[in-house]
Order: sequence, then structure tokens, then C-alpha cells
Amino acid sequence: MAKRPAKSPAPEGDDPAPPLAAGPNVPELSVSELANALKRTVEDRFGHVRVRGEITNYRGPHSSGHVYFSLKDQNARLDAVIWKMTFLRLRVKPQEGLEVVATGKISTFPGKSSYQIIIETLEPAGAGALMALLDERRKRLAAEGLFDAERKKPLPFLPLVVGVVTSPTGAVIRDILHRLLDRFPRRVLVWPVRVQGETCAAEVAAAIDGFNALPAGGPIPRPDVLIVARGGGSLEDLFGFNEEIVVRAAAASAIPLVSAIGHETDTTLIDFAADLRAPTPTGAAEKCVPVRAELIEQTANLARRLGGAERRLLDANRRQLASLQRVLPAGAQLLLAPAQRADRAGERLRGNLRRALDGRRLALSRVSHVLARHSPQAELARASERLKGLHARLRQGLAARLALSRREAEGAQRRLDHAEQRLRSAFIRILDERQARLERLDQLRLSLGYKQVLARGFALVRDEADNLLRHAGDVTLGARVKIQFADGEIAAQAESGSPSESGGASPAPAPAARPKRGKVRGGGDQGSLF
Repeated sequence: MAKRPAKSPAPEGDDPAPPLAAGPNVPELSVSELANALKRTVEDRFGHVRVRGEITNYRGPHSSGHVYFSLKDQNARLDAVIWKMTFLRLRVKPQEGLEVVATGKISTFPGKSSYQIIIETLEPAGAGALMALLDERRKRLAAEGLFDAERKKPLPFLPLVVGVVTSPTGAVIRDILHRLLDRFPRRVLVWPVRVQGETCAAEVAAAIDGFNALPAGGPIPRPDVLIVARGGGSLEDLFGFNEEIVVRAAAASAIPLVSAIGHETDTTLIDFAADLRAPTPTGAAEKCVPVRAELIEQTANLARRLGGAERRLLDANRRQLASLQRVLPAGAQLLLAPAQRADRAGERLRGNLRRALDGRRLALSRVSHVLARHSPQAELARASERLKGLHARLRQGLAARLALSRREAEGAQRRLDHAEQRLRSAFIRILDERQARLERLDQLRLSLGYKQVLARGFALVRDEADNLLRHAGDVTLGARVKIQFADGEIAAQAESGSPSESGGASPAPAPAARPKRGKVRGGGDQGSLF
């Protein structure tokens, strides 16, 4: 470093001196001194600011506990940092794509010659454009039930074939293959797709549908589990896995699907629709297959434990059997007490049966005595005596009543005969009036009925469904019709003719031979009626 001339530096906070012409009198500054001077100037000028922007490049806390990301809008980007203690106190944690209002101070980082905002508080200002779109799409698809836990399918314990949807040239497929080889080698089918760009969503959805379309037992084996994987990236890079076509394909997959998109802090919509979300592609491979060595060791351990348990059980049964043999008495002695109890029970039973039988006989004798007094013959004789008495009383009462009512009946009979004569004469008179009125109405019916019109030479034309045909236009060529005359009805078939221009009936054809009375079926020699 060049030696500086002896000159006291300007005090902190003073305005910088106006630029001097280059020359030996201009003081020499080191890079660090200049960077620190700029740092003090920026911090003094922007000691407290509020900045609104969208969070981008957020990857979670650093290993040191500090948080580094950027705030951006349509035209600019600003680096941001949150110190560890400040981050622990924050009520609102930063998230990728979240639009926030950050309060803090502007400072510089001399190591990069860049400026940044040191955030002290963070407030949400609303989701950014992409996050708003994703949030709306997530809510809509969740309302359709695509993210329900009931739709999730369990992963097979040990799949025979693993299908992977990813880029064939990236490090993701190598990580998955390496992890599968370490844990439990399985057959892997890779469906190559683009994991970024405009065609990413369509290719991923087509790959998921293609794996599901493979027939079981076909030339290409059908996978038992699918892994959709991609490495880390920004929100824009991972946006293809937020497309609706990809989410619907993942939800409709009949094969259990594991999503491994980005890093652990990255979240895409396919993660909600997948049956299982893995933090990384390597983690997805670990969740799909168990560790073969662990299974072998676990099986051997279980076999050892089973053998030991069998030996211990046999030993315990032997010791218990020996103990029972020592304390168990002989078979004859075991039967003595039950035999004695059986004998005593038999004696009590016979005594109870005798007492019960005596009680039943006594009750039966009492009932027999009661039945003898109330036998049907005795009851019938008593009822007959009562009936005779009632009959005699009834005859006496009827004789007295008849003597009293005979005079009233004679008067009523006279009134009834007189009313009958009046009713008979009134009925005959009304009947004559109704008969005369009926005859008049019948004459009117005959004079106004259509049969009188038919008798004057007219005819009624009906179709096969007995619908009346009023105009010639209602009849189509070749249609079969029925013609009713005054003396009968015939069937005919329309061959030609059309309604006249004046709207009236067409001229009548030459008279034909009169058919016989009754219904006559039309034939091929039926003449035209029009």
C-alpha cells in the first residue's frame, strides 16, 4: 500500500470535500478506506427506509443462521439480508414469491462492492403475481378434491419396477440410480422430459399418462411406483410443475406417485396432488425402496428371536407340566367329590318331583270340582230358564204395545195411501213431460246430425287412424283412407290429385259403379276419388 501523507482525516458525518484536480495534493485512499467511506455515506443517507418488493432467490436460513435473498419489482432488484437474531424475532417469515414491505437500513458489502438492505421488520404486502396465480389455482384444485388425503395411495413396500420422469442428462437421474443401487437394486424405467421451459408441463403430464397406459404383463413392464423429480431452481424455473395439466395427471395416476421437485424449501402444486412428497430426488429414491442389508439383518434377527422364543416356550411348558404332575391328584380321587354331589342332587330331585306331583294332583281336584258345578249342561239349563222368563215378559209387553199402536197404524196407513196416490200421479205427469222432451230432442238430433248430410249425397273421409280429413292437402300420395257414405263405408287408396287453386273442392270424377253396402277393402283396381 502506498504511504499516505500526514494529514488528519475528515470527521465522520461531514460532507465529502468537493472533487480536487488530480495532483500530488489529492490524498491517497485504500480500497477498504474508500469502501468504508461509501458505507458510512449510504448508511447516513438511508438510515431508515421502507421498501416494497417480491421475495426471490430465497433458500431458507444459511448455516450461520443469517438469511439472504433479494427483493425485486418490474425494473430492479435489491439484495437483502436478515441477521440471525432478527430472523428469530420476525413474526412474518420470508417465503419465495411473497410480496412484502421491508423496513431497515441500506448498507454496502465491501467484499462485493454492492449495496443491500439490512431488514429489521418484515410485513406482508400481498402475494406476487406468480404466487397469487398459484394460490388461486391451489384453492380451485383443492376445492375439486384433487388434494384430499383420501385419494392418496400407499407406496408398495418393495416395487419391482420404478418409473422415473425427469431429464436424462441431469444429475437427478444419477442420484436416484445411485441411491437405488446402494439401498436395493431395482429395475428403473426413465421417461425423458424437459424439466424447464414452455413444453415442460405437457411432457411431464404425457409421461405420467404414458406410464399409466402401459399394460400389465406387456413387453414394457408397468412400473409399481413413479418418481417425478427435478433439481432446485427459482420459482420461474419450477413453474412447469405448477401447471394444471401436471397436477391433474398426478392426481389421476393409478400408479403411486412420489414428487421430488427442487429443494426441501421449494413447494409446487404437484406436491399436493402426489401420493408422497420427498424433499429431494435422493430422498424420493430412499422412500421407494428399503435397504436390502437392513432387511437381511432384520430377517436374521427375527429368525434368531423366533428360535430363542420357541426354545424358551418349550422349556417353560416342560417346567409347568412337571409342576402340574407333582400337584395333580389321581383321576379316581378327582371324581369322588363330583360323584357325591351328584348323588345328593339326585335325592333332592326325587323329593322335589314327589312334592310337585302332589301339589299338581290337589290343584287338579279343585279345578275338577269347580268344573263340575259349572258344566255346560248346568249352564245351559240355567240359561234356558232365564230365556223362557224373558220370552213370557216380552210376549206380554208386545201384546200391550200392539193393542195401543193398532189405532195409530190405521191412521198412518190412510195417510200413506193418500200420499202414494199423489206421488203416482205426479210421477206419471213428469214421465210424460220427459218423454215428450226426449222425442223433440231426438227429432232435432236427426235433423242436425251428419247422417242427414250423408243422406243428401255427401261423404266423410278419414285416414287409417280414424282422423277426419278436411282438405285434399291432408292426403298424401298412396295413403289409405276410409270413405263413409250414408249406407256404408269403403276403404280406398289415394293415387293422384291436388287442392284446387281457388281453395274449393276439385271437380268430382265421373260417377262409378255403386259398391255394395258395408265395408269394402280397397284393392289395386280402386278408382281415384279425387
